[in-house]
Amino acid sequence: LVPPIGLDILLVAVHLPSKRHYKESDQAFLCVRLADAIREAEDKVGHCRTVVVGDFNMNPFESGFVSCDGLHAVMDKSIARKISRTVGGVRRKFFYNPMWGRLGDHSSGPPGTFFYPDSSHVSYFWHTFDQVILRPELLQYFPDDRLEVLSEVAERSLLSENGVPDKKSASDHLPILFTLEIERGV
Repeated sequence: LVPPIGLDILLVAVHLPSKRHYKESDQAFLCVRLADAIREAEDKVGHCRTVVVGDFNMNPFESGFVSCDGLHAVMDKSIARKISRTVGGVRRKFFYNPMWGRLGDHSSGPPGTFFYPDSSHVSYFWHTFDQVILRPELLQYFPDDRLEVLSEVAERSLLSENGVPDKKSASDHLPILFTLEIERGV
C-alpha cells in the first residue's frame, strides 16, 4: 500500500485452510511457505514494513505461528524489537503478534474470534483464528489500544444469545479492527 502521505507498507491478507480439512502439521508447513513468500515480497519492495491480517485458522500459540521457520510471531514487543534471532546459523526475522493479549476472559472483548465446543478430550472452546501480525519496524505506528475483536457492528450484535458468534445472522468468526498510524511516518 502506498498512501498519499505516510509510510508505504506491505499488506498481506490471508485465509488459510480450516482445521476441518488440514492437520496442525499441514498448517505449519503452509506457514513456512507463507513466510518464504513474505520474505521474497519484502526483498522485492525493499523494506520490512509488513502487516499480515486475516483468518489463519490457527491460534497464536500453534507451531506455524511461533516457529522460526514459520511466521516467527512473538507475544512480547521487547523480543520483537530485537528484529531477529539466529537459529541454526540462519537469521530469522520476527513478527509481533498482539493477539496473544486478546486471549481469554481478561481481554477487552470476547475471549476469542471463533467458538468451537469440540467433544474430544482436549477442547479450547474459544479460538483466536482471526489475527493481525506485524514486523517490528511498524510497532511505533501500532497503538495496542486500537486493536479489538468486534462483537457489535452498527449497534447490531454479532453474538448469539449464549454469547458466541452468531453464524446464522452474521458469521462463525468475529472480525478484528485495528489502526496503523502510518501517516505519522513522514
